[in-house]
Amino acid sequence: MPRLTAMMPVRNEAGRYLEEVLENLLGYVDDIVILDDASTDATPDICRSFPRVILHRNPEPLFSLDESVLRETLWRLTVATEPSWILSVDADEMLEERMRQEAPALIGQDEYDCVEFRLFDFWGGRTHYRVDGGWNPWARRVRMLFRYRPGQVYTWPRQRLHCGRIPLEAREPLPVYQSDLRVMHLGWVRPEDARRKYEQYRERWSGPHLESVLDPPEKIRLEPWIPGKLLPY
Repeated sequence: MPRLTAMMPVRNEAGRYLEEVLENLLGYVDDIVILDDASTDATPDICRSFPRVILHRNPEPLFSLDESVLRETLWRLTVATEPSWILSVDADEMLEERMRQEAPALIGQDEYDCVEFRLFDFWGGRTHYRVDGGWNPWARRVRMLFRYRPGQVYTWPRQRLHCGRIPLEAREPLPVYQSDLRVMHLGWVRPEDARRKYEQYRERWSGPHLESVLDPPEKIRLEPWIPGKLLPY
């Protein structure tokens, strides 16, 4: 069987969603390569408490200096495990439970090299996700799962922020499958997390989408999350 490896950067994730995310991943991946970006809390201990987690640590934080260096470092550590497929996921993202049953079919075929998913940004809790403006999950898909080809040269753009979660060569026009499995993004659930992320990004990036994080309730459109719902494809 093909080998499915997840890769994930983490920093100070204790008390958030890391344990839940790792439990979810271990339901369908063979191992998880984690690069801890100089956490100062219990994040490394949480990672070590789970089986099939390969933990690496940065002595100094990289993300705040150059995200592309962090992502490229994580990539090198991941491909060293000789995976067949790679799932690039963050510490506040989970694929819904159906992934446990569908993962073998997704990676056990020869028709496509990438899988794209729709990402749902939960807002103010776990019962609703945001759909206004750039938050609309129906207007975009995220390429997170792709076949690794040994011998292929993989490169990353030199961008300090928003460099992308996968190498440039995996973003090219490749045979792709658009899955109806949904990704639950929990990073905006808690108002204090939303504010903290806004402040971090504002130092290096500006634009209408970032400012929409602070939109008043009357400008935000939400839809209810229905667990296990099949999308109309």
